[in-house]
Amino acid sequence: MRAPSVKHRLFEFLYDYMQMGMPAVLASLKPKPTPPASCPRDTLKLGACADILGLVNVAVGTPPYTKCCPLLGGLADLDVALCLCTAIKANVLGINLNIPVALSVLVSACGKSIPPDFKCQ
Repeated sequence: MRAPSVKHRLFEFLYDYMQMGMPAVLASLKPKPTPPASCPRDTLKLGACADILGLVNVAVGTPPYTKCCPLLGGLADLDVALCLCTAIKANVLGINLNIPVALSVLVSACGKSIPPDFKCQ
């Protein structure tokens, strides 16, 4: 008597799983949805964005956006603008700024754009 082929063993395996509730097993293997990105809970972390404005000491050889932009990764343009507007108004960056100019510089440094109708107030 010959040993069962790989195809035959695979068929038996799948058949057994179907009998034991394969849909439930497959459902448990579905990837979990990614939670939506949001502004950092600790807004003090956005102090790293002050480097982009050239108003604090920047480490030589390190682009200033490497600390700021990852904090905003995954956010839509409007969310980035809101997040940074809030940080600027709360003076999280530790400096007094011209809000529209600073916001524009920070947002564009991270490859985002401010929606045309957005106002940081």
